[in-house]
This record gives sequence, structure tokens and C-alpha cells, in this order.
Amino acid sequence: MQRFLIIAGLILLTLGLAWPWLAQSGWWRWIGRLPGDIHIEREGFSFYFPLMTGIVLSIVISVLVWLLRK
Repeated sequence: MQRFLIIAGLILLTLGLAWPWLAQSGWWRWIGRLPGDIHIEREGFSFYFPLMTGIVLSIVISVLVWLLRK
């Protein structure tokens, strides 16, 4: 468990330090705009549920955790 927490912390630190560059590059703009994400806009009401984005991120995180446990 300690190994996982150290690796997760290093990944978060790296992403935090690289965030200004990542924000300018725009490679992440697909997050939250995948087919299957629910977005409803009406007058005075807006609802957004990133269903497919959540599923994709869950799969990616599950694969990473599985690889780290090996």
C-alpha cells in the first residue's frame, strides 16, 4: 500500500508541476465531452452528468492499479 501511495503522490506532483503546460496544449479537451456524456440545457436549468467520461477514467485507473500490484 505504501508503494501505491508514493507512486500516486509522485504522479500527482508531476501533473501539478506540468499543469501550466498541459493547460496550453489542449490534449485533454476530450475529457467531459465524450459521446455518452449527458448534458441537458433548458431555460434557467443546466444538468451535466459525465457518464462515459467516468467509465473511461474508471477503466484507466483500474488498469493502472492492476499493473502496479503486479
